[in-house]
Amino acid sequence: MPVAASAIYFLNLRGDVLINRLYRDDVGGNMVDAFRTHIMQTKDLGTCPVRQIGGCSFLYMRISNVYIVIVVSSNANAACALKFVVEAVALFKSYFGGAFDEDAIRNNFVLIYELLDEIMDFGYPQNLSPEILKLYITQEGVRSPFSKPIDTRPPANATLQVTGAVGWRREGLVYKKNEVFLDIVESVNLLMSQKGTILRCDVTGKILMKCFLSGMPDLKLGLNDKIGLEKEAQVKARPAKSGKTIELDDVTFHQCVNLTRFNSEKTVSFVPPDGEFELMKYRITEGINLPFRVFPSIKELGRTRMEVNVKVKSLFGSKMFALGVVVKVPVPKQTAKASFQVTSGRAKYNASVDCLLWKIRKFPGQAELTMSAEVELISTMVERKSWTRPPIQMEFQVPMFTASGLRVRFLKVWEKSGYSTVEWVRYITRAGSYEIRC
Repeated sequence: MPVAASAIYFLNLRGDVLINRLYRDDVGGNMVDAFRTHIMQTKDLGTCPVRQIGGCSFLYMRISNVYIVIVVSSNANAACALKFVVEAVALFKSYFGGAFDEDAIRNNFVLIYELLDEIMDFGYPQNLSPEILKLYITQEGVRSPFSKPIDTRPPANATLQVTGAVGWRREGLVYKKNEVFLDIVESVNLLMSQKGTILRCDVTGKILMKCFLSGMPDLKLGLNDKIGLEKEAQVKARPAKSGKTIELDDVTFHQCVNLTRFNSEKTVSFVPPDGEFELMKYRITEGINLPFRVFPSIKELGRTRMEVNVKVKSLFGSKMFALGVVVKVPVPKQTAKASFQVTSGRAKYNASVDCLLWKIRKFPGQAELTMSAEVELISTMVERKSWTRPPIQMEFQVPMFTASGLRVRFLKVWEKSGYSTVEWVRYITRAGSYEIRC
């Protein structure tokens, strides 16, 4: 159910109304006084963005030094209302050059009223795309001297973009060299016990694209996901190719993806926006290839000494390497100093975070590196609390490796002029919450 807004108010931090717009007559014009009295003056703004006062709901959000308040008289969708506020602020910033504050509102109140009439009709959200609205609301806002330069590209056909299905791409784009850049970026989340048992493991990934293509191209992306390969085998009436397939969970797509074709053919088909955008996000919980295994050994030798031994083994291919590897080994707060022996990289004791930092600039694949440390503790006469042993944490980045095993099988570009394109594909795996108990 979309939100049916009765009114929208823009207030400064003192509660003064900068701009307001009434969309329905089911609330009075003095409803903002109730928000000012019961919420702003009681300093109860940070607890919940949705409040009910006298049969009306107030949904509000603070942006810079401005409060945007939506008033509804019925049971409305709060998430939709807050999403509308976020999208509206992004629209205003695109007109104002990146600034949205009290001064920007005062300098552009005529333009804001015009935009409010376009983006909401009788309380229901409408089109909030800056690319489309700028095609027929050509008035320029008062821009900050630090704002971004104005886009001087010629306007496209507004009628086609407003009524058609491709509202995210301009017509008439021309590039001397047609290129597509595709990045698969994954974050590995791991929690492993001291004995090496995996307690929690998942991969969150996203596919980022940057397109410099002329005209209105149609792209088709094929991945080695299980459902897509099985569907392709059924269409072609032949057995599916052998090889690793993965099951994608919690997939979300950019609005340019043709969902009808994805549901029927299980292929990602789309007309891409110009420039950089996020094509899709996904999560994987099974069949994960861990990039590293950590084998810790921490022994407390009396009250004043500790012996730390950590072995890290890389599990990816020998021709690959990891960059920026950091291993954080926790130590007690009463640590005085530590001496190290490492097979590669550098190690030091960081008192501000109570841990031993082992940094390796370049970690080769199928290799084992070790760190040994003698830790001296401050001796105290007071009985200290037992050390809880927080988990070891890792940071890393492995180019051309995916922990999920996701691969691009093909990326096809079709455009009526038949030009040739250059496709670039890159894989990156990073550490999310990568923890090993010790």
